[in-house]
Amino acid sequence: MDLRRPQYRLAAAVAVILALVCIAYFVERQEEPDAAPIAYSSESVADASPEGISDNVDLLSRVIHGEAGDEPYLGKVGVGAVLMNRMRSSSFPNSLSGVIFEPYAFESVSNGLIWQRTPSEESVRAASEALNGFDPTYGALFFWNPSKPVGPWIWTRQIITQIGQHVFAI
Repeated sequence: MDLRRPQYRLAAAVAVILALVCIAYFVERQEEPDAAPIAYSSESVADASPEGISDNVDLLSRVIHGEAGDEPYLGKVGVGAVLMNRMRSSSFPNSLSGVIFEPYAFESVSNGLIWQRTPSEESVRAASEALNGFDPTYGALFFWNPSKPVGPWIWTRQIITQIGQHVFAI
């Protein structure tokens, strides 16, 4: 195969991408997380100071607003709950900021939207409820809007529920 020819370079690039997707899929499947909903306390996501709790509400509400700003209230809480569930899972960072700023995990973080829009009051309430343990997703670790372009690997996840336009899965 002569990699100087464009069609072979494209084929090689596609093969590499497919190999990376397969590796990521099989690495991720090695440890299936628990699907049970979890109750949290503010102590589990921030230090006991009101400033720490307030910072987490602000940060989480920004992500909720960026990812689910047009979704119903329960969908907003669901997005927040996914972040909380990820924080508990050994497959993700164990802090809220670690989960939020994990590279390429959330489009609104990657594109800077979380800093460009002020969260609505509803997004702030949803963040507070998620931080206090409300989980309408039953332990979901992933969410996406099926009407938007997503990577094919996400469809390998077991869907638990749908709220508004988002599906939630483990």
